[in-house]
Amino acid sequence: MTTTTDNAVLVRSAYEAIGRGDVPAVIEFLDPEVLWVETQGGPYGGVYRGPQAVLEGVLARIGDEWDGFVVDVERVLSEGDTVVGICTYRGTYRATGRPMVARVVHVWEMRDGRAARFEQFVDTEQLNAAVR
Repeated sequence: MTTTTDNAVLVRSAYEAIGRGDVPAVIEFLDPEVLWVETQGGPYGGVYRGPQAVLEGVLARIGDEWDGFVVDVERVLSEGDTVVGICTYRGTYRATGRPMVARVVHVWEMRDGRAARFEQFVDTEQLNAAVR
């Protein structure tokens, strides 16, 4: 049985993997049936089902399109199978050279030690201003 504390540690580990650019570790963290929801109106807005869709639709694109993209984690809160990450995105969009800083909240729903659902809440205007 995975505890609330364990889930928070697992999500922190996923954030650390993102920070290292360890995409295989992030993909391994995702449940085979993961539902990944990016805020509508942003450059990656939409719903992705399964790790491959997340890889192709979000993670690979971020790696290809941004320089110095980081997720600064301020807090990780958890209760049961729900973990909330309060973070800040930072990076420079390669095509425009424009920097971006955007506050973001992630809600992770865990199942058996993996992320079964992820939802992002972000100020899309900050992202879009860098992309334009």
